[in-house]
Amino acid sequence: MHRTESIDYGIILEGEITLILDNEETVVRAGDVVVQRGTNHAWANRGKGVCRIAFILVDGVFDGELADSAGRDQPS
Repeated sequence: MHRTESIDYGIILEGEITLILDNEETVVRAGDVVVQRGTNHAWANRGKGVCRIAFILVDGVFDGELADSAGRDQPS
């Protein structure tokens, strides 16, 4: 699992992949778009084929409470 200080757009181009969150999992397929807003997540390719994803990452900063829970320093 990981978390990034960015807004991430994942566009599934081919195949399928499992998005793992803290309390659930969902399978996303070609044509789906995932938006991650600093959430804890992981990816697992449990299928038999290749999955291709295009990611667009927009820089961001965690707010105070989220930065504290992630153990990161806040910018001054």
